[in-house]
Amino acid sequence: MIIVVLDAATLAGVDLSPLMKFGTVTTYDHTTAEQVHHRIQDANVVISNKVQLNESHFVQAPKLKLICVAATGTNNIDLAAARAAGIAVTNVAGYSTPSVVQHTFTLLGNLMTNIHRYAEDCRNGAWQKSPMFCRLDHSINEIANKRFVIVGYGNLGQAVANVAEAFGAQVIIAERPNSKEVRRGRMAFEEALEVADIVSIHCPLTPQTENVFNADTLALLPKHAILINTARGGIVDEHALAQALKSNQLAAAGVDVLSSEPAQPDNPLIQYRGDNLLLTPHTAWASKESIGRLVAGIAENIDSYLNGGQTNRVV
Repeated sequence: MIIVVLDAATLAGVDLSPLMKFGTVTTYDHTTAEQVHHRIQDANVVISNKVQLNESHFVQAPKLKLICVAATGTNNIDLAAARAAGIAVTNVAGYSTPSVVQHTFTLLGNLMTNIHRYAEDCRNGAWQKSPMFCRLDHSINEIANKRFVIVGYGNLGQAVANVAEAFGAQVIIAERPNSKEVRRGRMAFEEALEVADIVSIHCPLTPQTENVFNADTLALLPKHAILINTARGGIVDEHALAQALKSNQLAAAGVDVLSSEPAQPDNPLIQYRGDNLLLTPHTAWASKESIGRLVAGIAENIDSYLNGGQTNRVV
C-alpha cells in the first residue's frame, strides 16, 4: 500500500511509525496546489491536514481509495466528489481537546494576571528599580467567581466548563445566536454577553456563526470583559474586535485563529499593537501529545478501513 502525507510539517516531527505497518509512507512537508496531482497519482491512501483535494485530483488518482484528514474539519475535501469516485474519507475528532483547553486557560491566565506585561517589565529593569519587594503596576484578577460564558457547548466547551468550574468560576452556557428558544440550563446569547466577565468561543464556523461577534454584539459585553477565541477566526469580526480593544470597549482578547491563515499582513489584529491582545499562530491544538493522538487516530482509521470498518468515516 502506498501512503502519501501531503503536509507532514503540520505533524511537527511526531513519530509516524504507526502508519508504516500499512505500507510505504512518503511524506512531503508542504504541497502546493500545483504539486497535488503528481504526488497522489499512485497513492492508495492520502493524508492531508489543509491541502485541498477535489474532483480533478480524484480523476487523476485512480488507485486512491482512502483520504485521511489529519484534523477534525473536512472542509478541504470535496466530499461529494470523493463519494462519487468511491473514495472513503475519515477524520479524527477529540484528539486536541486537552491541548485546546490548556491553551484557552493559558491565554486567559496571562491576560487576567497581566503576566506578559510583568514579564516585559522585568526584562526592561522595572523590578530592579522598584521601591518595594514587588510591582503592582498592572491589574491582577482571579477567575474565581467570574461569570464565564461559553459559546459552543460540544466536547471542547464542556471540557473548558469543567476547568472553569474548578477555578471557581460561574459557568454560563450561551444559547445559539438567534435561537427562538432557550434550552434548559442555557442563557439567551445576547443576555449572556451582557453579564459576561469572560467569553470563551468553542463553536464551529457556520453561516450562522460567521461574524457573530461583530460591532453590535461586542458592544453588549461589559468593558471589563475578556474574549478568548480558540475556535475559528471567521466567528469574530476582526475589524470590530481591533476597534473594541483600541477604544477600551473591551478589556482584552486572546486569539489563536484568524479568518485567513497564515495571517495576512493587513489583518487588523496583526496590525494591532495594544498590549491587551494576545495573538498566537493557531497553535492551541498542537501539543506534542495532541499530535501523537492524531497520528494514532489516523492509523486506527486506516486499520478500520482495511478491515471493512467505519471508524471515523465521513464518506
